[in-house]
Amino acid sequence: MKEKEENWFRQQADDAGQLTRLAERAQETFWGLLGCEVVKADGKKAAICLDLVPSHLNLLGIVHGGVLMSLMDNAMGLVVMLAETTGRTVTANMNTHFLASTSSGLLLCEAELLHRTGRTLTLQAEVKDEEGKLLAWGSGSYRLI
Repeated sequence: MKEKEENWFRQQADDAGQLTRLAERAQETFWGLLGCEVVKADGKKAAICLDLVPSHLNLLGIVHGGVLMSLMDNAMGLVVMLAETTGRTVTANMNTHFLASTSSGLLLCEAELLHRTGRTLTLQAEVKDEEGKLLAWGSGSYRLI
């Protein structure tokens, strides 16, 4: 096997191992309480999913806005953690647009790194239902501390 191919396979294994370790650690945090699962992730993009349960709903019987925001913050935060491996980061700002509602099913959240300067990373994220309907869109700034 060529050296370039070997390096690519080695990097894929390292990335998978890092995601596995992060997922295991996250189960004891709010991430685990919420029920998030990684679909795919790297330092530029991430996709996570959430299977809605009754505790994710508000008194109107639709998914609570805080659940949607948490899903976006978790997905964007995952990208940030994988992009910035030498330091710790925190959410500095988050803007959310609620566009539609749902009350059951699987939600998919995709996040993408848009811009990076010295200590600030800016991302966007969107949450869709299992039929592809856009439920929420947001952006966030993350600060290296």
